[in-house]
Amino acid sequence: MEKEKMKVGVLISGRGTNLQALIDACADADFPAKIVLVISNVADAYGLKRAKDADIPTVFIDHKAYPTREHFDAVIDSALRESGVEFVCLAGFMRILSEEFVEHWRNRLINIHPSLLPAFKGLDTHQRAIDAGVTITGCTVHFVRPAMDDGPIIVQAAVPVLPGDDAERLAARILESEHVIYPLALRLVAEGRASVEGEKTILKDGAPTAESLINPSPG
Repeated sequence: MEKEKMKVGVLISGRGTNLQALIDACADADFPAKIVLVISNVADAYGLKRAKDADIPTVFIDHKAYPTREHFDAVIDSALRESGVEFVCLAGFMRILSEEFVEHWRNRLINIHPSLLPAFKGLDTHQRAIDAGVTITGCTVHFVRPAMDDGPIIVQAAVPVLPGDDAERLAARILESEHVIYPLALRLVAEGRASVEGEKTILKDGAPTAESLINPSPG
């Protein structure tokens, strides 16, 4: 009997390029997860169109319509439950989730962040990396914890900061890596190859390794 795919909900606020990467990955018959619901807190978020084009159900939930973060999160939680969601991906969701919501979905909730966590948490990561003079930055997929941009790391991609980079150019290159590592992280979790022990992610069954990235190159 074919193994049932993990049912995923995705929360977005904007254009949804990482959502599209997940949609494309889930279109593969061998991918172990499927997106059953996309929720946005922004009515005209382009990511909603991406979902509709892929025949994925969508819901708009306006955070401004609720008196507290907890009320808003409770409505999101209800929508996820009603759709049978088992696992949640944050893909450019620009709201800080309540501790109650995060703890309810503990180890079933992941996020992608455009830096090599724990460095450069929060916003303006690319400019801050340039201003700090780092030669390597990147992106991270991690399990979510109540603290912002915190939690066990699943996958990271290292991206060099090149001479003459501005925040926009650096962001574009990092985004390309985001589109690779987010589907990879979801696959690892859905296949049971990534799990949390304590506050670290344990990768099983010969998880892939990569060569060192040195910038500037010694050559």
